Amino acid sequence: MDNEALMAELDALVAAALARIAERSSEGTAEGLTVGRLLEVALKNELEAAEEAALWMATEPDLAVKLALARQCGDEARHYRLIEGRLRALGRDPDTVDPTASGYSPMYQYLRGLTTTVERLAAGPFAREALAQTRNRVFADFCAAQGDAETAQLYRDVIQPDEAYHHELGRKLLPRYVRTPEDADRARAAARRTLELAEELQEIARMKMGLCRLPGC
Repeated sequence: MDNEALMAELDALVAAALARIAERSSEGTAEGLTVGRLLEVALKNELEAAEEAALWMATEPDLAVKLALARQCGDEARHYRLIEGRLRALGRDPDTVDPTASGYSPMYQYLRGLTTTVERLAAGPFAREALAQTRNRVFADFCAAQGDAETAQLYRDVIQPDEAYHHELGRKLLPRYVRTPEDADRARAAARRTLELAEELQEIARMKMGLCRLPGC
């Protein structure tokens, strides 16, 4: 297997999708949107990311990947608590927000159904965490433009480094487990579907709920 070529292909796939997602995330008016409202949405993202990593960890046979998922689960749970803290500082009560009220997202439903190490690494740490970085950059810029330097700093200095770590670890681990052409196909399909879902869900949020500049996880 030419895994170097595969990773270059996947990097290009992700870069192209994220360029579109970043552009669409910044489109439309943000009138009426507040940092607090978007942080409430972020709670669901963080909870689902933590739970997804925990579910995968429980059934992952490879120790290195299992420990990487454990790290991600802990980071996402910590992000959840940090966002709760920012909501309180903004005068909102996070205890009134039930991130599970509307059920799990289609992204979560897709990711939890992945069963192979290759698919999980390609979809989760590699693609979804790259997606999180892109969305968080747009959101942090929005926070700064709204005069909320504290939330912008939280995302730029605390959450973003964690997401970058998850993505780079996924990128480092993935080639180790692509051993056959079938593995490569699984990696491509998982990364592509994750990004497709992200674009679909972003458009739904923008069109139906008027939400843009949404943070990642």
